[in-house]
Amino acid sequence: MKYDKVYFIGIGGIGMSAIARYFKFKGLEVSGYDRTPSELTGELEKEGMAIHYEDNPDFIPKDVRKTLVVYTPAIPADMKELVYVRELGYDVVKRSRVLGTISEGQRCLAVAGTHGKTTTSTLTAHIFEASGEGCSAFLGGISKNYGTNFLVSYNNVVVAEADEFDRSFLQLHPEIAVITAMDADHLDIYSDIGHVREAFRAFASQVTGTLIVKYGLDISRKDTGAKIFTYSYDVQEADFHAENISVDGCGYFTFDLHYPHGIISGCSVGVPGWVNVENGIAAAAIALTYGIAPDRVKAALKTFSGVKRRFDIHVNRPGCAYIDDYAHHPKEIEAAMSSIREIFPGRKITAVFQPHLYTRTRDFAADFAKALGGADKLILLDIYPAREEPIPGVSSEMIFKDVDCPEKVMIRKEELMQYLEKEPVDILVTFGAGNIDRFTGPITEMLENRSGK
Repeated sequence: MKYDKVYFIGIGGIGMSAIARYFKFKGLEVSGYDRTPSELTGELEKEGMAIHYEDNPDFIPKDVRKTLVVYTPAIPADMKELVYVRELGYDVVKRSRVLGTISEGQRCLAVAGTHGKTTTSTLTAHIFEASGEGCSAFLGGISKNYGTNFLVSYNNVVVAEADEFDRSFLQLHPEIAVITAMDADHLDIYSDIGHVREAFRAFASQVTGTLIVKYGLDISRKDTGAKIFTYSYDVQEADFHAENISVDGCGYFTFDLHYPHGIISGCSVGVPGWVNVENGIAAAAIALTYGIAPDRVKAALKTFSGVKRRFDIHVNRPGCAYIDDYAHHPKEIEAAMSSIREIFPGRKITAVFQPHLYTRTRDFAADFAKALGGADKLILLDIYPAREEPIPGVSSEMIFKDVDCPEKVMIRKEELMQYLEKEPVDILVTFGAGNIDRFTGPITEMLENRSGK
């Protein structure tokens, strides 16, 4: 490699940090910028990466020829540091291109989809690790088994979360891939559902070996030269599916996994909820297609501990449970609500939701309202803007006015803890992809200190 330094603009992003960790593992000097400190940036600093939190080109390494600059498309084009490196002639590349380059010449196993991809890719990586096969993995969440979003191996297998944002996944040419969902999302990029599906078909066309598709998705043999299999939670026509499904009182499922070459009896996934069974079937399909032995797949599924912020149960005692979930799309909220109802039948669900992006709120306000109507009480926060400027007329009120549930209230994020202090909690769930995760620790501590209130 001709570089000895890598500088990241947006180093604290979940995808960016995995690549930063890769280059640090390779022995390069890694540094970067992020807008605000976080638990993740703190961990990167402990790992030896210099990080600053102001838009200041003075922090950028000065050796232009020996420094690679990696940026996330979420960074605005007029950011001073980004303008600086472009004007001075640094090699400047998007995160997705770097991931594509890393995976070239290796056996790339990719998981794409508008939701479900983080848990499925993390499950896949865990099966490879736990089975002894090993893999390098670039994940969109923190694996609770390994405490990181980056795994490394000396074999030539790379597990990658294939992100559709900004068409990033078109940089990958996987040997085996899964597509979990193709719902409308990122309409600021795609404009409509037709262009979303077009991008996924383009991704399908780049799969070189086997493509595993959620049953019912509009992907056919005309879209790819790869061999196509289907998977489902319980549709028996799917090539990979569950039968003889049972669930215990805590939401843990046992099932028989049917696949093209037989049945793996008595499977279970180490985290609760039917959604995780479906994700586990998709991950098992990758592993079985690759050639990992069925008994090792079964053992690995059982020891999976989950992903931080993906149906992440922090408190679960009689009369009180707290779940944190990254869900930021109506379909994800619906799926999570369904799982919660199945695990905790007849209980009162209080949902806290922080909308993510003005454009997503504008495009899906009615769908969010419908999905959140599945709660018994809604606590709705202000929109988390991320990379976006405000859009006139777009606010949380667009969702709030149409939510049909027994109780609902709209408050500012700063008021949340004070509000919850006075709130009786049966089942509490926090939803969102913004900075609502900063509340998981305080909420958990508050609920654990309650004496059955």
